[in-house]
Amino acid sequence: MRTPSRTVSLALLIGGFLTVLALGLARATAPAEAEPASIARTNIAPKPTIVLVHGAWADASSWNGEVGRLQRNGYVVRAIDNPLRGLTSDAEEVKDFLSTITGPIVLVGHSYGGAVITNAAAGNSNVKALVYVDAAAPDVGETNGQLSGKTSALNADPATWSDSVPYAGAPAGAMQLYLKENIFLHNFAPDLPARTAEQLWATQRPAATAAFDTPSSAAAWKTIPSWYVIGTKDQIITPESELAMAHRAHSHITEVPGGSHLTLISHPIAVTKQILAAARSVH
Repeated sequence: MRTPSRTVSLALLIGGFLTVLALGLARATAPAEAEPASIARTNIAPKPTIVLVHGAWADASSWNGEVGRLQRNGYVVRAIDNPLRGLTSDAEEVKDFLSTITGPIVLVGHSYGGAVITNAAAGNSNVKALVYVDAAAPDVGETNGQLSGKTSALNADPATWSDSVPYAGAPAGAMQLYLKENIFLHNFAPDLPARTAEQLWATQRPAATAAFDTPSSAAAWKTIPSWYVIGTKDQIITPESELAMAHRAHSHITEVPGGSHLTLISHPIAVTKQILAAARSVH
């Protein structure tokens, strides 16, 4: 004969089993609950790839101060070669590189590289922002050489500021130009340590005359948002000329007090901040 206590215990055991079974069946047939907002999956837009295009008398290493900082902010960065042979062909080469990138792009140009990106970005829907660093931003029909400004050190007889050298395959009358040492040190890079400026002068890449006298065939800044960095002591493309181009393009403007034509080397933090502002605008 079962005692009352054993009967109660057995009843409780059976009841508990039936409750667990019922809960299991309910969970199996109930619709899934949404994940809490803190862990729910969201469709976050990918960060843009940042492509950096150097200017005349420079190479991709001039972006070294920006590359590391941008990478530390989680961006894929490419500082690519600009041939410096002529606006049309240089822009086509950059355009071909951009076509290999999937997803949004922030395209950055220094100096003559600004004219290159103005043409290379045209017709590429992946390019979401343009950044001009002490750069030219020509309209259709304008040449890079026309945009230096009245007081530019380059607004003089080329023989006074450059050494002309022929090159293989050059179009008739075309030459490649090297900046003279005194122009490089005192007008191109006056806010850099003298030793650094001397090394950059010694390793400069020449720019062909076609880089300066070829009319622009596009003006991508008319349809793509833009940002501008202006060194207030730039003697190659004057601040007045850059401000006029920046206002024309309705650009977001940052001025670097005392900055030369090489703010990308002398003030990499300020330049990086402007590039990041452009990148963070991409959604």
